[in-house]
Amino acid sequence: MAESETFRRLAAELSLEERRELLARLNSYAVLSKEVLFHEEDVPPTVDSSQQYRQAPWYYKLFLFLLSLISGKKPAELFEERLIAKLGASVETHAPGVFDYRQNLLLSGFREELESLKEGARFFYEALDVGLNSDKGAFFAFLASLEMDFVHRRLTVETDPETISQANSSYSTGDVRQFAQRTMEEIFQTIQEDERRRMYRDARSLHCLKELSSFLYDRFLSAFTYDGAYKAPVAPAYVVLDQMKVLNDILYSLQDPPTMPLLETLFVFQFQEHSKEDSSDLSAEIRTLLNRAEEALGRIRQFNKRIPLTAIIRCVSRDLGYLPRPITGGEDWFVVYRDYWKHQLEEKFTLFVQNRRRADLIENFKEYFKGMIIKPLLYVSSETNPEGIPLKNTFALSFLQAFSQYIFLPTLNRVLKPILIDGEFYKKENRAEFTEAYNELLKLGDTIASFEQNLSPTGDLGKRYDMAKSEITSLPLKRKKIQSIVQEASDEVASIVGRASKAFRSMVAVLGGILHGEAQGKYDSLANLNALSGRSGSYLNQLKDAYYRFEKALQILTEIQEIEAGR
Repeated sequence: MAESETFRRLAAELSLEERRELLARLNSYAVLSKEVLFHEEDVPPTVDSSQQYRQAPWYYKLFLFLLSLISGKKPAELFEERLIAKLGASVETHAPGVFDYRQNLLLSGFREELESLKEGARFFYEALDVGLNSDKGAFFAFLASLEMDFVHRRLTVETDPETISQANSSYSTGDVRQFAQRTMEEIFQTIQEDERRRMYRDARSLHCLKELSSFLYDRFLSAFTYDGAYKAPVAPAYVVLDQMKVLNDILYSLQDPPTMPLLETLFVFQFQEHSKEDSSDLSAEIRTLLNRAEEALGRIRQFNKRIPLTAIIRCVSRDLGYLPRPITGGEDWFVVYRDYWKHQLEEKFTLFVQNRRRADLIENFKEYFKGMIIKPLLYVSSETNPEGIPLKNTFALSFLQAFSQYIFLPTLNRVLKPILIDGEFYKKENRAEFTEAYNELLKLGDTIASFEQNLSPTGDLGKRYDMAKSEITSLPLKRKKIQSIVQEASDEVASIVGRASKAFRSMVAVLGGILHGEAQGKYDSLANLNALSGRSGSYLNQLKDAYYRFEKALQILTEIQEIEAGR
C-alpha cells in the first residue's frame, strides 16, 4: 500500500455524515474562544513627524531651534526624536519589563512572552506537518467536504466512472472519461462565492499558522544574553529588528482564530498519525487536541496583548510611519483542490478500466477453467478479508494456483511427462529449457501453498506482520516495519509469478518447435515424435491442445500483470 494511501486511510473512511457529526460534536464541546487573535485597532496610527512639526507652536519650534544649536541636529530631527521617546515611554508604561527605549533593548518580559508564543506555535507546527505537508490535496478535499458539502457530494457521486457507465450503458470507456471530466468542470463552476470565501479564509488561516509555527524562534531567542546591568537576559533590539518585522506581519495577518471545520480537518489528520491502531479513541483524542489548541491560541492572544510589537518596531527603526503588512498565502487552495480531484478521477478511471478488464478476464477464466472457481489467496487483504496482508499481484497468483490445480496436474502433466522421459531432442539446450520449465510448473502448486502458509499467523511473514501491527512504538517506525514486511512478501509474489511466466513462455516456445519447428530453427521437433504419437495419433492432438492451453495461459497471465501494474 502506497504511503499516501496509508496516510489518508482514516480521512477517507469517514463518511460525509460522520464528518458532519464529528463537526457538531466539536462545536458542542465549546471550549474554544472565538475572540480574535489580533485586534487591528490596537495598531497605533501612523505619525507624520514632518507634518506635526509644521503644525507645532512657534515657541516650541524656537525651543527646538535653540537646542539644535547645541546638539548640531536639525530642529525637525529633534522633534522626531522626542516623538519616538514619547512613544518609547508609553511602551514602558503600558508594557513594563518588555522594552527599554533609552538603551534600545528587549527585556526579559519580551523573551518570556516570545518563549510562550513559541510553545503555542509548536502545537500547530506538529499538526500542520502531519496534515498539510503530507498530502495537501487530501487535506483541502477533507476541509471542503465540511465547508462545501454539497459540492463534495456531487464530485464524489456524479464523476464516478462506474455510476456514469451504469446510467449510460452505450458509453465506451473514452465516453465515460470525457463525461466525468466535463461534469467535474461544471461542478467546479457551481461553487458559490460564499463557499470560496470560506475556503480562502481557512486556507489563509492555515498558511498564517504555518508561517507562525515555522518562525525562527530559536534564532530570535539566541540574541538574548546576560548584561551586567540586568538580572535577566536582554537583546539589542536593532539586532533582531528584521525578525520582529517578519513576526509582526505574521501576527497581523493572523487576526481571526481558525474555524472549527479547519480544526476538525487538522485533528483528523493528526489523529491518524498518532493513533495506536484500535487502541485510540477519536473522541477523547479530539478533546485533548481541542484543549491544546485553545492553550496555543491563548498564548498567541497573550503575546499580542502583552507585547506592543508595532510600537517597539517604530522606536527601534525610528520610523513612526511603520505599519505591519499582511502576508500573502492561501490563494492557491482552489488549484490544489482541483488538482486533487483531477488526480482522484484519474485513479477512479484507471480502476474502472481495470475492473472492466478484470470482468472480461473472469469470463475468460470461466471458459478456460470450465466453470471451476478461482479462490483468493488466504491471509491476503481483500473485500472478504480486510485484515489480511495488503499485497500486490495476488490475482495473478490465484490464477496460477487454479492453473496448477485444474489444468496442469490433472491434464497437461500427463501430456508432458512422455516428452520429459522419452523425448529425443535434437538440441540439448531445448531439453534443458523444457526440463527447467516442467519442474517449475510441477512444483508451482506447492510453492504457492508454502507461500500461503508463510503468510498465516503461524508462518514467518504472518507472525512478523502481526507483531509489527501490535507493537507499541511510534507510528512512523511501525509503518516502516510493516512496509518492509509487505515489500518482502510482495517481492516473493513477484518472484513466483515471474518464474511461472518464464515457464509458460518456454513451454509455448518448446512445444511450438516440436509441433511446427524447422530443422534449422532455434526450436525444432523431436526425433521420435512419430513413435510417441502412436498409430492413432491421439497423442499429437493432446500435444496441440497442451500448446494452445499454455499459449492461452500466458496470454491471460500477461493481461493480469498489465492490469495489476495499472497499464
